[in-house]
Amino acid sequence: MFGVDETVRYTCRLRPGRIAQAALLDEWGRCRWLWNEAVHQQKTGRKPTFGRLSKLLAEARSRHAWLREGSQVAQQQTLRTYGAALAHSFTVKGRGRPKVKRLKDSLPTLEYTTRGFRIKDGRLCLPGTVTVAVVWSRELPSEPTSVRVYQDTLGHWYASFVVRREITTAPESDSPGIGVDWGIKTTAATTDPAFDLPHLGHRRRCAAEMAKAQRTMARRRRPKGHAPSKGYQTAKRQAARVATKAARQNTHDARVWAKNVTDHHALIAVEDFKPTFLARTTMARKAADAAIGACKRSRGMVVDHRRRAGRLFHR
Repeated sequence: MFGVDETVRYTCRLRPGRIAQAALLDEWGRCRWLWNEAVHQQKTGRKPTFGRLSKLLAEARSRHAWLREGSQVAQQQTLRTYGAALAHSFTVKGRGRPKVKRLKDSLPTLEYTTRGFRIKDGRLCLPGTVTVAVVWSRELPSEPTSVRVYQDTLGHWYASFVVRREITTAPESDSPGIGVDWGIKTTAATTDPAFDLPHLGHRRRCAAEMAKAQRTMARRRRPKGHAPSKGYQTAKRQAARVATKAARQNTHDARVWAKNVTDHHALIAVEDFKPTFLARTTMARKAADAAIGACKRSRGMVVDHRRRAGRLFHR
């Protein structure tokens, strides 16, 4: 399979300074306003197509100076993302209509195409003379065609670059096939015990630290209608760190397991298991600790590795 390219995302951590972070948040405020305006257009029955929204964007930029201060590329990409989300709400099962993005519970996300960013001296240069240091955990295989700058629940900033890379030949499988069955005691039980994914209990090990942070939040919570204190926000961030750490450990283990399974088997049969009902049983806590839903979504990782390796997949 040499010479065949695939489109992938490479995500790197960003280290924005105080001025750069303020500029990113200002840009997000403009894009969020445009998103909410598009939602209003849809709710009032005006059928906001991308062409119609682009025309409204041009009119809004001519009227509002604060909107012209932002990047037109980021604003156009926001409307393009909204158009895709609206289209998916009609075609993809379970997708709802795009909703209003509120300041208090929506995380910043900015999209830039090649016209809106460049990489110079290892730094990400964005419109408005904004330069951000990038933690290059690995080299990009090609010139990026677009970048998504976003902030997670911990306040960390990331850049997700869309690049092209060559697909390499996968190793020869040493086993004809394997079956995967999802469960509680063993998260993924296979027909070959050597490839089982055991219940690792990452969230259980973090339970004491999580409970401590939640007790601190309860003590420092102000009455309804009052702004949260700095101590409450600090405790909230600490609880988020603990939860994110356990979630990332589960995701990492699922990825390693998925790659190991696909590298050694030519045929993979996976149970089509729906773990939603476990939330209403006595096994809810252990199921959440094992992140069965996340590991089930690792089936997507299996499918992705299978596609690259040329394996057969059945569910």
